[in-house]
Amino acid sequence: MKNRWRRTTLSLIVLTIIAMVAAGCGTASKEEGAAAGSSSLEKIKQEGKIVIGMMGTYAPYNFLNENKEIDGYDADIAKAIAKHMGAEAEIVTGEFSGLIEGLQRGKFNALISQVTITEERKQSIDFSAPYIKNAVNVVVKEDNQDIHSVEDFKGKKIGVGFGTNDEAYLRNEVLPKVGDFEIVTYKDVITSLMDLNTGRIDATINNVFAIKPMIEEKGVKVKAVGDPIKEDVAGIAIKKGQPELLDAINKAFEAMKQDGSYAEIHKKWFGVEPTL
Repeated sequence: MKNRWRRTTLSLIVLTIIAMVAAGCGTASKEEGAAAGSSSLEKIKQEGKIVIGMMGTYAPYNFLNENKEIDGYDADIAKAIAKHMGAEAEIVTGEFSGLIEGLQRGKFNALISQVTITEERKQSIDFSAPYIKNAVNVVVKEDNQDIHSVEDFKGKKIGVGFGTNDEAYLRNEVLPKVGDFEIVTYKDVITSLMDLNTGRIDATINNVFAIKPMIEEKGVKVKAVGDPIKEDVAGIAIKKGQPELLDAINKAFEAMKQDGSYAEIHKKWFGVEPTL
């Protein structure tokens, strides 16, 4: 009886110690995460710059202008966010499919490149408040009379940006519902619209803001058909575990909304007031 009591007491002591150690580790982990977020923001303040990742091939959101400078809606948002944080934006371009990986490896402080906010992405990165809402349409060649919606995709070749939320939407939602069609992926929107223009693919899905400059400036003969198939919101993406940096970005964006610079940028590129 005495030995059993001793064993029980010893077991309780061991369990208590394990619980205390686990609690200590949890606290340390939270403190380390907060410290990492703080150090990222402090480094930005000390260096006077925030490194922003974006595609650079997605007009009018982000693209190289005639002076070979990164221009567009996302670029203007990046510069304004940086300014409100007391820093300058250093924009680094890369293929969309590699941007999130680059963010997680520390290549960028943030991504401002039409990164759609999804539940899946929120598992691996954090997002600011949305800074744009996009309506996505089916886009076809100007003389196409066969495709009016995703229901007409069966047996067709459909182009989409590689690694984008639109690609996931086609594969996970449209394909199982509509039936077999071929998905052709592209590194940039320009190439997909050029291929659509020449008949290499039958359709793509994109938003009207993206196809407008291709129609007006490059003479691409494409059109959006039917009602929007979905609406997306994009946010500024940062690596997880940086609450102070996220808070600073959200405060900068809120300041842009208050001083009118956010609406000014939106009207400059799209000709309409923001809907957020």
